[in-house]
Amino acid sequence: MMDKVTEEVEKVKKDFQETYAQTVKYIETIHNYGTKSRIDNPGEAEKKDSLPRLNGLAQDGLNLLQSLQFNLDLLAPQLPVVDDVEKAQSLAQSWEKQIQSLRLSLRNANLQAKANMKKAAQEERELLLGGGEESTTRRRNLQTKAGMTSAAESITESLRRTRQLMVQEVERSASTIMTFVILVTGFLLFSLAVLYVVSKRVGVLKLQRQVIAAVKAGMAGQQEEIVVPIAARDNMNVVPVHQNVVPELNVPFEQPMHDEL
Repeated sequence: MMDKVTEEVEKVKKDFQETYAQTVKYIETIHNYGTKSRIDNPGEAEKKDSLPRLNGLAQDGLNLLQSLQFNLDLLAPQLPVVDDVEKAQSLAQSWEKQIQSLRLSLRNANLQAKANMKKAAQEERELLLGGGEESTTRRRNLQTKAGMTSAAESITESLRRTRQLMVQEVERSASTIMTFVILVTGFLLFSLAVLYVVSKRVGVLKLQRQVIAAVKAGMAGQQEEIVVPIAARDNMNVVPVHQNVVPELNVPFEQPMHDEL
């Protein structure tokens, strides 16, 4: 019974073989890209994958192979048998060389694809510029296809503009709502600040009035007393006299003059 490490190593080997075979197919497709003319095969371009997409698939395969090779490097020292460890490490080194070879093949395949497309374009140009009924038919087919392509691009552009308008309208609505919320929040905060200031001011005025009223009450109730001695028979009587009270004095305006002579 195999342990978990050995099972994982076998799984990595299987995944590497499958990914390697698929990546080789993508590279071969890139190498043969552009060999067929669009005039002779007007529907071939729609059936085939584009060159950038094929390159993306091939690059994804290379990245996956690199990841599997890295996993094998990590799992190799964990194998229980020394011979298996050496074999796994040797296999990992072999995988590294295969990955480098695939990268070089992919680069060469792209160069070949560009050459194929250039050659096919030259052949199409010669056929379109040539005379005869066959050339006219091919030109008509190409024009029809070009018209269909232009119509499709026009529809796509219209849909794209419609989508942009919808997105802009949604953004504008969201912006309007956000502006309204900000204005309402700012008005509420300003109102609270004004109420707080007014309440503080009213409290200060009320306190000031109370202090003034207390001072006036104290001044009205404060009375200074003056002691005036009045002679009695044997002792002196002290009569308090308020300073703010004017005493009544019965002083005659004119005293009668007596002739002592």
